[in-house]
Amino acid sequence: MTCSARIKKPEATVTRTRREVMAGGVLFASVGFAALAQARIISPSPEWAQAMPTAPVAGARITEDYAELVGREAYFWAWPLVNVYVRRLVHEKVAETAIAGALPVAPLNQLGMLSDYITADQRLIPCPNQDVIYGVGALALDLSPVVIQVPDFGDRFWVYQAVDLRTDSFAELGKMYGTTPGFYLFVGPDWKGDAPAGITKVFRASTHTGYVIPRVFQDDSPEDNKAVQIITRQTMMYPLTDYDRTMKSRDWTKLRHELSATGGEDEVKLVVPERFFDVLPQVLADAPPMPGEESRYAQITAVLAAAERDPKVKAALTRAAVEADTRLVAPLIEFRNFGVQLPRYWSTQTNGAAFGVDYFTRTAVAKSNIFVNRPNETQYFYQDLDDSGRRLNGAHHYTMTFAPDQTPPVRGFWSLTLYNKHHFFEPNEMKRYSIGTKTRALKPHLDGSLTIYIQADPPPAGLVDNWLPAPRNGDFSLVIRAYWPKVEITDGSWMPPAVTKMS
Repeated sequence: MTCSARIKKPEATVTRTRREVMAGGVLFASVGFAALAQARIISPSPEWAQAMPTAPVAGARITEDYAELVGREAYFWAWPLVNVYVRRLVHEKVAETAIAGALPVAPLNQLGMLSDYITADQRLIPCPNQDVIYGVGALALDLSPVVIQVPDFGDRFWVYQAVDLRTDSFAELGKMYGTTPGFYLFVGPDWKGDAPAGITKVFRASTHTGYVIPRVFQDDSPEDNKAVQIITRQTMMYPLTDYDRTMKSRDWTKLRHELSATGGEDEVKLVVPERFFDVLPQVLADAPPMPGEESRYAQITAVLAAAERDPKVKAALTRAAVEADTRLVAPLIEFRNFGVQLPRYWSTQTNGAAFGVDYFTRTAVAKSNIFVNRPNETQYFYQDLDDSGRRLNGAHHYTMTFAPDQTPPVRGFWSLTLYNKHHFFEPNEMKRYSIGTKTRALKPHLDGSLTIYIQADPPPAGLVDNWLPAPRNGDFSLVIRAYWPKVEITDGSWMPPAVTKMS
């Protein structure tokens, strides 16, 4: 039976005037036969178990062309995993928690917190936001389980993100989950111990390596910054052996500052194509295959074994990595090249930090905007173009106008952030890189609508409070974040307004 015979009147499911369609957890801006077919659940074949080989024949000859074929796919598939693993290798060398450049760095299984918004010179995590106080910690759960503390945040929005090697979240800690103050335990896939008394809940990761990023909301006032300092002193993480049922505290304003490589305007290159396949065996050992990935692992490891025996095969793998980095991964820095396409040239993704086998979205997000939250924690809307489909550029002036009562509907907060073409902040005199809930001086019109002015030059004096500075020259992108989104966002009935070129 054909797809068209099974599905009646697909056009009846399409509605651009009321709301977009949510099907199988994926938001569709438009629906056709192909999209409906993709939404169907794919059942495993009757011979599923037989199709899972232990490995190709050991020692068999492998051609250079085949090695390149496997290498290109492996590079794209494993790029996020290698990215996170290299971060672990960086933290292995850290002896003392400090601020390196613009980010905290801590020894493995510990974290460090900033004491204010992240600054514009940060080049290690693309698309940071300037609405929260960040923390950063690298997990090595093969060395020890870790305890993470949750202080009493009161009414303040907060969420702790904990991701595994695949950048999938494995813990639910945040205001949207009703998390209570106390102690929580992160354990690795092989841990078989018992949680000690006083631990509220245990979260198990599927890999030993991971990353932890607390986010605590702060508005743009000095008073709120002082208030945040008191709370975040108890945001800490440490090995289970250090747990004594007492809430530990640290004044994060006292951390030593040290210089750090910035990588210039672009992101510090953590994934180096020429060394990718030297690191990949450690990554595969850390991240066992998910169901259905056994054959993928078998093919990759067979080629890696051949590369150890034959320098020409190793050279072919390196060529494949360099090519894949240039042709496949690099273009994904542009938001318009991936994700679910929405009206007015916006796009989104609805499986952040829960990518599973959606390898394309996982790598695209890792390249453009790594460490996104789950959709129920944060919904992201991405924009590279104006309402005429032209690339956003600092040579022009733009506006975004939210209709009355149509700012992003959230239970947490929302923001609009501007990034340069590398997805980092472009320095400006105001040191303003986002605007939204945190902006106390934001001024709506008399009818309740809200216009944001996006341009390099300051707008007239009365409009400066609603100004989001753009780079004077060069392309830029916009991101709307809706923290703890309401149902109008999650069901697709709310959409961002157009970005309109004014001059």
